[in-house]
Amino acid sequence: MATPICSISLLSVFLLLFSLEKGYAVEENEATKSYLHIIKVNSLMPTTACNHSSKVSNSLSLEVVHRHGPCIGIVNQEKGADAPSNMEIFLRDQNRVDSIHARLSSRGMFPEKQATTLPVQSGASIGAGDYVVTVGLGTPKKEFTLIFDTGSDITWTQCEPCVKTCYKQKEPRLNPSTSTSYRNISCSSALCKLVASEGSQSCSSSTCLYQVQYGDGSYSIGFFATETLTLSSSNVFKNFLFGCGQQNNGLFGGAAGLLGLGRTKLALPSQTARTYKKLFSYCLPASSSSKGYLSLGGQVSKSVKFTPLSADFDSTPFYGLDITGLSVGGRKLSIDESAFSAGTVIDSGTVITRLSPTAYSELSSAFQNLMTDYPATSGYSIFDTCYDFSKYDTVRIPKVGVTFKGGVEMDIDVSGILYPVNGLKKVCLAFAGNDDDSDTSIFGNVQQRTYQVVYDGAKGRVGFAPGGCS
Repeated sequence: MATPICSISLLSVFLLLFSLEKGYAVEENEATKSYLHIIKVNSLMPTTACNHSSKVSNSLSLEVVHRHGPCIGIVNQEKGADAPSNMEIFLRDQNRVDSIHARLSSRGMFPEKQATTLPVQSGASIGAGDYVVTVGLGTPKKEFTLIFDTGSDITWTQCEPCVKTCYKQKEPRLNPSTSTSYRNISCSSALCKLVASEGSQSCSSSTCLYQVQYGDGSYSIGFFATETLTLSSSNVFKNFLFGCGQQNNGLFGGAAGLLGLGRTKLALPSQTARTYKKLFSYCLPASSSSKGYLSLGGQVSKSVKFTPLSADFDSTPFYGLDITGLSVGGRKLSIDESAFSAGTVIDSGTVITRLSPTAYSELSSAFQNLMTDYPATSGYSIFDTCYDFSKYDTVRIPKVGVTFKGGVEMDIDVSGILYPVNGLKKVCLAFAGNDDDSDTSIFGNVQQRTYQVVYDGAKGRVGFAPGGCS
């Protein structure tokens, strides 16, 4: 197939005129290099083989893989199903978004909006995230694959004897009776009261219980306990607070549980603060066929640009940021600041970034204006801006940028701009709008791809550096 050739594309004309307007004396190819991604369309599709090359920092790093990609090494045992369909992914993603909005409303952030009670859906998939790491629990140590989630606090894993229900997982379940370091938390302990910050707590025969429910109705219930957490041979944490799940429901893709990276005292950053100073970072790979990393502690590179955490979210488990602007094709969009007034949560578990309807409309319109060389097609699920690239070898995509408070500008990697939902016949702009401008925006994991994302809880900031995975 050959890419259709015209003397000069509308997009190139726009970029050239924009450059001249700004006083730039540039050739057309320089303009396209500055404001365009020129890509082979096949690069948008994940491969079935795992790319094992990845960059890790010099601090403690855990390998990160996508739980539905070829790098995970977990055989999906859930009812004979393979990876979820795109329609299922976006339905679950919307459930998580709705859950985050409901949790923020219930904490009084948006008192004009009534909090929503989400029904428990038997067999629903967890809304906790897409990426997993492997850690050690118990003495002697046993390894477990856990989904890491910046929007959750409690770390938990399924445990024997599984008195109610448990789903199938890759590794054998944690058996407290064979671990010399396992201890249940008593109901009279002050530690038991910490559970309420994430979910709810109760007691059974004087033993503290935890209960957490996720956006789509998935849940875990069990004993609140302490155990030895091993991240490496030299990074061992005794008396780590976690949940020992005895009743768990959800399609977890073989993962044993969840690693909570939120902001409260129960989350891993707070429990390991003496060692890592509430500092961690990760890089999510460009596709599910590659590996990334989760690093704890270490030195911060000078290439990382920081934006402050928003005080509006201090009472929540979420990391809140302030988006101040968007750009498409190198041009800043004219969006009233009120479109960003509800704030933004950066979230490793949400797939697609959600913007206010006002901001998303401007982004989508600007993107469409620069994509007239390619045939538009119908929308799909949460997407309304889609194209048919099936007859092209290469395409020109305008760059998309996000500006955070403090002037931190982030050019979204090309892997975070488009999302193929039906091969190359339907490739969509990977952003969506919220229902209302008063809903909090969410910066999802697709838009974070290939960046080193640094969470510095001690200094109240989040930073970004390009090229984090390679």
